[in-house]
Amino acid sequence: MPDSQKTAQHAQTYLVDAETFSFETLEHANGQATVIRFTLDDPRYHAGDVLLVLSGSEIHFHGMIGTIGDGMAIASDPRGSLLPATVQ
Repeated sequence: MPDSQKTAQHAQTYLVDAETFSFETLEHANGQATVIRFTLDDPRYHAGDVLLVLSGSEIHFHGMIGTIGDGMAIASDPRGSLLPATVQ
């Protein structure tokens, strides 16, 4: 594990617009994506930060980023995802 991920940090929120957000569904339930992979190459964000996907004021996905590597991240929202379980 990289040193930057071994120390306690304040969690940050990575905010994206649902209309322009691209992702790949890794797991789904009831037609909604619960675990997704998406592009994230901004060094300000780390595992443990939060992904928030909004459409206006409606939350489509609110989950923790579990891993980041090679410009891709994986996040999960097992309870409240509104993202469709299709490749976007």
